[in-house]
Amino acid sequence: MSLPPSGSVSGSRSRRAAWLLLLVPLLFGGWWWGRGSGGDGEAESPGGADRAGAEGLAGNRGDPRASARLDRKAAPLQAAKPSGKPSRSPEEEEREAKRELWEKRLERARFTLDTYRQGTRYPPQSRPIREHPDQEQLPAPERSQPLSKDARDVELRLKQEKVFVVGDEAVHFYVGCENANTHEPLPCEVVGGMAHEAEHMVGAAGGPPAVPLAFGDEGSQGDVLARDGTFTARFQPSKQGFAMFSGTLRVEFQVRSRGQEGRAFFDILYTPIPPAQLTGKVREVVEQGSLQLYLGIHVRKAGRYVLTGRVDDEGGVPFGHVSFNEELAAGTHEVKFTLFGKLLIDEAPSFPLRLRDVDGFLLKEEGDPDRELMAALRGPVHATREYPPTVFSPDEWQSEERTRYLDEFTRDVNEAQEQLGSVSGPGAP
Repeated sequence: MSLPPSGSVSGSRSRRAAWLLLLVPLLFGGWWWGRGSGGDGEAESPGGADRAGAEGLAGNRGDPRASARLDRKAAPLQAAKPSGKPSRSPEEEEREAKRELWEKRLERARFTLDTYRQGTRYPPQSRPIREHPDQEQLPAPERSQPLSKDARDVELRLKQEKVFVVGDEAVHFYVGCENANTHEPLPCEVVGGMAHEAEHMVGAAGGPPAVPLAFGDEGSQGDVLARDGTFTARFQPSKQGFAMFSGTLRVEFQVRSRGQEGRAFFDILYTPIPPAQLTGKVREVVEQGSLQLYLGIHVRKAGRYVLTGRVDDEGGVPFGHVSFNEELAAGTHEVKFTLFGKLLIDEAPSFPLRLRDVDGFLLKEEGDPDRELMAALRGPVHATREYPPTVFSPDEWQSEERTRYLDEFTRDVNEAQEQLGSVSGPGAP
C-alpha cells in the first residue's frame, strides 16, 4: 500500500485545524445562548421575549413554571417601552388642574353675562309675545279626562268660554264624550249640574248656597248646534245667586255614557263689582325712541293695578306682549303700554300694529282671592299709525338694577380671566 505524499498530509492537517478553529466560537456561542435562554435572571436578545412568548403559547401551556419565567422576562421589557407622554412634576399637575378649573369658571361667567344681557335688552313691560305663549290669548281653557277610573275608554271633552267673570258677565261651559282610542264622538248625557263656592275658599262652609245649573243640547242657552253631542250650560253669577260673592265658584256635574257614570267640574274667578273700568280710548305717541299707547281708565278703588295687552302686526300675527304694573289713585287716568324701540327694530313687525284683548285686576295685599277683576276689552282695541324704523331707538333698555347686575357679572368674567392668565403663564392664549 502506498502512502500519500508528505505535502498532502500536512495540507490536510492544516485544513482540519482551520475548521476546528472556526467551530470553537460557534460551539461556544451556542452554549452561551442556551444558558441565556434557559436560566432565570440572565440577559437575552431583544427578540427573546417575543420568542419566549411564542414558545410559551405553543409548547408550555400546561407548565406554570415556564409561564412564570416568561412573564418575568417580558415585564421588564414592557415597562421599558416609551409611553409617548412625558411625565410631569406634581407642581405641573397642580397648575394644569387649576387651569382647567378656571377655564370652566370663565366659560360659565361669560355664559351668565351674555344670557342676562340678552334677556334684559327690552324692559319687562314690553316683550316679544313668544316669551309668553300662555298669554297669547285670553284664558279659555280646554281639557280632557277619563269618564271615571273604571271607564277609561270614554273620554270627556271639557271647555269653558272664560275663567275670569266680572259684574253681569256670563260664561258658557261645554261638555262632550268621545272614544278614548279612536276619538269618535259618543252619545252622553250631562245631569246634576250645581254651582257653589269652591271648597278650597276660606270660609266656604258659610258661603252662599249651591244653585242648580242645567246642561242642554237643544241649540239654546249658548248651545251652538242642537243634538250634536255637545252639552252646554250658561252661568251668570250675578243673576243666579252670587251677586255679592267675590272669589272662586265651582260648577260640578255628572256625565253618563255607555251605561257608566263619572263626575267633572269647572272653576271661575268672579268679581261682582269691578274696581276700575277701561274706557277703550287710546292715545299714541313716540317718546324717547319708543311707541307709547295710553289707554284711558276710570279708577273706583285706589291701589296697585296690573294690566296686560296683546299686540299683533298688520297681518294679524301675534307680535308683542305689553303690561302695566303701577299704583293708581281714584279718578281718571291713562295706563301706559310701551312698545320698546329696540324691540320694534329687532322684530321689524309690519305696521299698523293692533292692540287687542286687554285685561287687568286690582292686586290685593291680603285675603283670598288676591285680586279684584276688571272687565276685559275683548278683541281689537286700537290700530296704530305707520312709522319708519328710523324714529325708534336701537339702544338697549337700562335701569339701575340691570346696570348693577351687568357690573357684577362682568367682574366675575374679569376675575376668571385674571386667574386663568396667572396659572397659564406668559405667552398663553
